[in-house]
Amino acid sequence: MLIMQQGIRVLTATMLALLVGSAAATETSASSAEQPLPSRLPLNELRVFAEAFDRVSSAYVEEIDDRTLLENAIKGMLSQLDPHSAYLDRESFSDLQEDTTGNYGGVGLEVSMDDGFVRIITPMDGTPADKAGVKPGDLIIQLDDQPIKGMSLNDAIDAMRGAPGSAIRLTLVREGETQPFEISLTREVINVASVRQRLLGNGYGYIRIAQFQSNTGTEVADAVTELNSEGKLFGLVLDLRNNPGGILQSAVAVSDVFMDDGLIVYTAGRLPNSDMRFSATSPDATNGVPIVVLVNEGTASASEIVAGALQDHHRAVIMGVTTFGKGSVQTILPLNNEKAIKLTTALYFTPNGRSIQAEGIVPDVWVDRSTVTPAKQNPFNIKEKNLPGHLANTGEPGTETQSTRGGDNLAVTDYQLNEALNLLKGLTILTTQSKQPKG
Repeated sequence: MLIMQQGIRVLTATMLALLVGSAAATETSASSAEQPLPSRLPLNELRVFAEAFDRVSSAYVEEIDDRTLLENAIKGMLSQLDPHSAYLDRESFSDLQEDTTGNYGGVGLEVSMDDGFVRIITPMDGTPADKAGVKPGDLIIQLDDQPIKGMSLNDAIDAMRGAPGSAIRLTLVREGETQPFEISLTREVINVASVRQRLLGNGYGYIRIAQFQSNTGTEVADAVTELNSEGKLFGLVLDLRNNPGGILQSAVAVSDVFMDDGLIVYTAGRLPNSDMRFSATSPDATNGVPIVVLVNEGTASASEIVAGALQDHHRAVIMGVTTFGKGSVQTILPLNNEKAIKLTTALYFTPNGRSIQAEGIVPDVWVDRSTVTPAKQNPFNIKEKNLPGHLANTGEPGTETQSTRGGDNLAVTDYQLNEALNLLKGLTILTTQSKQPKG
């Protein structure tokens, strides 16, 4: 073991010497040029790093394997870039693959790092976190008895995952609450259903996308086909609330379902292959029916691409509150020894050139999540039909106008969805009237 450690130190010293030598060579060549180029490898800073590495390796109270120190140095470098860049060991890369297929064990949270703590982007539909009432924006400060401060994002995610049936305590801080509070969650096998659909009354469809997985585009197209098979479709609600995003290409495919043509999204970065443009290639599967897209503060990343594309092309009305604002693209860059880094390599832009990064999508119609309490009806209200001797209705039987509802008490159970349905009904009435022949 001692020989191995010495060998690693010799290798490390050699590597640092090569880097320092390269930096010196760069500085020398730059100084002799007429227009010196900035050095990619700063000599003095590399010497400081080498000295710090040597002192930590030799003087820290506990002996640490040099491989671990170098790996921690990489983790630290990436953690200081942005909340989404990270070092991936073999296990972390496996977890990433599970996320994109939607099958893993845990509590069902999409999270990011925020000033040393873990910020909840959104709980996933039907998971233990969702059922327990965890909300977007909650801050996790402790897992069981272990403080989050000092943990990496991957370490925190690993701690929340575990065997189905096992329990974990989360200590949360919520905006508006004066004290932290604890919730206990029982881990489950998380099978995230990407898409589901149903009818909201006669002719009004509802499609919910929980997250963007590899087959989400096909699933949304199938959902539209299923809704069309149940009768004429007058309008559609596309629910992207608490959707943490996922695969960029799936967001493009979903947008394409609702667009005939035009740019959907483009990305721009420093690498040559990071500049990409994605456009619609297939006909609108809904034949142009009005669409309302529901968004909230948990709508992030790929779901913001869809909302931004449909908004810029005036294909849908965006309703809800401002979205999360993750407008960056991460690329998995393999390293040696089956390890990799997840690195932010580009920003994406809506068709009109808007960057969503740290801004989000602002809805066309602002509707907060609200609780509605129905007013009690006055039993003594009198209508015409209650008056003695009132004239009878002589209209044709069955010609009474009926106000369709999207389900009993929808305004109480989901106020935002109820408002989206009301808007769709209004748009349908206006569209129908505009097509009526003028007398």
